[in-house]
Amino acid sequence: MDFIVESLRTAFALILSLDGEVFNTVGTSLTISSMAIFFATLISVPIGIVIALNQFSGKTFCLTILNTLMALPTVVVGLVVYGFLSRQGPLGQFGLLFTPAAMVIGQIILATPIVTNYTLAAVVGSDPRILPTAQTLGAGPLTGVMVLVKEIRFGIMAALIAGFGRIIAEVGVAMMLGGNIRGYTRTMTTAIALETSKGEFAFGLALGMILLSVALAINIFLNFLQQRSR
Repeated sequence: MDFIVESLRTAFALILSLDGEVFNTVGTSLTISSMAIFFATLISVPIGIVIALNQFSGKTFCLTILNTLMALPTVVVGLVVYGFLSRQGPLGQFGLLFTPAAMVIGQIILATPIVTNYTLAAVVGSDPRILPTAQTLGAGPLTGVMVLVKEIRFGIMAALIAGFGRIIAEVGVAMMLGGNIRGYTRTMTTAIALETSKGEFAFGLALGMILLSVALAINIFLNFLQQRSR
């Protein structure tokens, strides 16, 4: 028990003293995941809207695939992307492996199905009279969609937050594509795994407490947005 108490005391001391190593790792995690969710949102929101507003052959199959991809194992994503980015892979010439860019690519793949599904659900759950009313008032197709996006903005923000929550806490992509390089690609999750294996339990605990705080803040904000969207 003394070990746990002492580790907690040290962990709080690291956090309250704004330890450079701890907060550099936190900053790396937040930066990489923020970039990934930004690009994932640019890809996913249009896809979600198009799927929701159109009936086409294979739509049910498409939705099934999207739902399956929401539970995509992070190590599988890391493995596939690693194959493409390694020296022997088709994209090896760009030298992206073990860089933040590689991690962003992997996290985009993880976040895209989540953001797409949340956006799709927001469109399906919106007032079906929005687009017809906009068109009656003379709005073109693009303008009508922009009106719809404005109406479901809280649902889209919820999609963004849910996707961010998924990728900020993942380990597989960060470890396999980033290489856990100190001060460069080391994230909170990979640092926790490494420091704990080295016996630096307090350091890992400090990062774990910050990660839990981020997760709590994300969920509180997500619940708030879901309440606003109803």
